[in-house]
Amino acid sequence: MKGSDDAREALARVIGALGAGALLADERGLIVAVNEQGERLVGRPASELVGRDAHDLLHRTSDGETVPRDQCRMRQSVLDGRTEQGADEWLRRGDGTLLPVAWLATPYDPGVHARATLVLFHPTTGRPGEQSRGGGRLSELERLALLAQTTTLLTSTLDIHEALRRLITLVVPRIADWAVIDLLSERDEVWRFAVAHAEGGSVEFRNDLQGPMPPVPQESPMPLSRALRGVASSRAGPETYQGPPDSGIAVEQRRLFEATGMHAAVVVPLRSLHDVMGALTLGRAEQPDRFTGADIALLEDIARRASLALENARLYQRQRKVAETMQRHLLPKLPRTPGRSMTARYLPAPDASEVGGDWYDAFTLMDGATALAIGDVVGHDLEAAAGMAQLRNMLRAYALSQQKPPSKIVEWLDQATLDVAEVSMATLVFARMGENDAGQCELSWTNAGHPPPLLVTKDGAARYLTDGHGILLGVTPAQVRPDATAEVPPGATLLLYTDGLIESPGRVLDEGLERLRRHAASLAHRPLESFTDQLLARARPQDNDDDVALLAVRYEPDVFF
Repeated sequence: MKGSDDAREALARVIGALGAGALLADERGLIVAVNEQGERLVGRPASELVGRDAHDLLHRTSDGETVPRDQCRMRQSVLDGRTEQGADEWLRRGDGTLLPVAWLATPYDPGVHARATLVLFHPTTGRPGEQSRGGGRLSELERLALLAQTTTLLTSTLDIHEALRRLITLVVPRIADWAVIDLLSERDEVWRFAVAHAEGGSVEFRNDLQGPMPPVPQESPMPLSRALRGVASSRAGPETYQGPPDSGIAVEQRRLFEATGMHAAVVVPLRSLHDVMGALTLGRAEQPDRFTGADIALLEDIARRASLALENARLYQRQRKVAETMQRHLLPKLPRTPGRSMTARYLPAPDASEVGGDWYDAFTLMDGATALAIGDVVGHDLEAAAGMAQLRNMLRAYALSQQKPPSKIVEWLDQATLDVAEVSMATLVFARMGENDAGQCELSWTNAGHPPPLLVTKDGAARYLTDGHGILLGVTPAQVRPDATAEVPPGATLLLYTDGLIESPGRVLDEGLERLRRHAASLAHRPLESFTDQLLARARPQDNDDDVALLAVRYEPDVFF
């Protein structure tokens, strides 16, 4: 396969080893990529195809004349982005001969172009109406298109439930009236995830037939039991379960056939490279045809593709859970300090592979003041998370052992980052909140390249603390850092946060800062927990896929915790 690397990879994922010619055309009808079978069928290398207009280069009448553009259904389907199919068409090969083909065009999002159309084609005899047919109700091209759609739709989501719902809409009612999905948990428990059927042009679910199922019997020859053990695909019908049931699953299957009216079914294992994940049952009630061997082969191919997508989704969710658990265990428990209530939030990035370096910390110093920190280690991987933990621990050690201003603590920390392999650069705000000689609550802080703290009074006046700003950690460790101080009035809330709360792709940072300030001011009267939750929900840009750490401290001198 030739063309751009991304387009080649995208087309390869969809077509795989299918024996059909395939090309990918952009919204103008220009060829973006072509597979090897397509090159062989038209007798042209990809270098002569990619970038050329598919209609002008290839499409001809049976007499070898160029098909008028306004009469070409294939070209129109590409330009309109709709699914079309046809037979009795002719493509001009590289040697000037004509190739009779049947074709199917369907919209496809390869992730590398704004819009594209996948065109599948294979040779025919050239006699009108003689299009290759597979078993069952689908033509060969329809079957190829279904497999392509299965790969495209199921690999474009990493949510297991969404992938399974997409699988159901692909096969119902195109292949069967009913689709049943049974899943195996990691403890080999069976859950009937879905019983769905075609109803008035939509797919409806039978909740009363879904839910927990009896365990899988190890020696049962019944179709579903065999599929859930990964043994083989089997046909089934109501007569299969008329005899004495050999297990609880057989009882449930008899109930399924009675409730759905299915007269024929196929049960196919959902089997990944490493394990059996469940079983897919497709049944026909209104459709009179029984399943053929070609239907079973098609369903097994669909099941294989679905299983790979489900395994990827399951691994993703497992990785995400591990990452979130690790991240949360690295985040500290907040201290209980008289006169200062505090709360924190951590929202992980949507991508499980991006374990964040965002962190916060709060602890009581030897003189009774409260140390506050918020930071972000550059990177989104396990090294960033490890570096975050090392920075936090070193900061605590320096701050607890030395009664020095925040700037001096951060200067020592910056020097120490030279010896921490997991930290290349990081941002940080480190502050101490305590009483000054006049008995007022005072905040002193230094800022190492981090978004500025936000101070919100109880009457809704909100301002950023922009003083005390210096360069981020890991750039010039010998630099002397500034300190800044500000009075914290009673009822005021101090907000420390990471850039995931304010940054938005394509927008300047000042817009995010202003949005945060206005929302914080409007929520100043809320209790601290509600203030934090609402601020996170309202201020965070919807298109931001970064993680967010948030630490809020409210000074309430008459309240003891």
